[in-house]
Amino acid sequence: MALEFENEIEIIEVMESYLISARPREEIRSQLDIGYKVDGQNVIIFEIRPSWTNPKEKAEYYVAKATFVKKENTWKIFWLMSDLKWHNYKPLPRVKSLKEFVDVVKEDKLGCFWG
Repeated sequence: MALEFENEIEIIEVMESYLISARPREEIRSQLDIGYKVDGQNVIIFEIRPSWTNPKEKAEYYVAKATFVKKENTWKIFWLMSDLKWHNYKPLPRVKSLKEFVDVVKEDKLGCFWG
């Protein structure tokens, strides 16, 4: 099920604001950049870097995921472990808004998202 229109507007506003503050300087964006995508009920933050196997190609490396739970009106937070599976972010598994999710990813208190 896709997110509702009101949620889509919130997502665009929050995530575009996040990108403005989080993206690296323009001079290095060909080597490192940050993006996001909406996939169903999920908002996924990822790095954009040259591929490890072919540096001429760009690859997306997932960093964090928020999944909207409509009946609870909350966002579940996940991080991608080295086993390449999404795991609950145990210090704060749910937040009430996408802005709170972005704040958790920015702070990265335990180094789960950005290492």
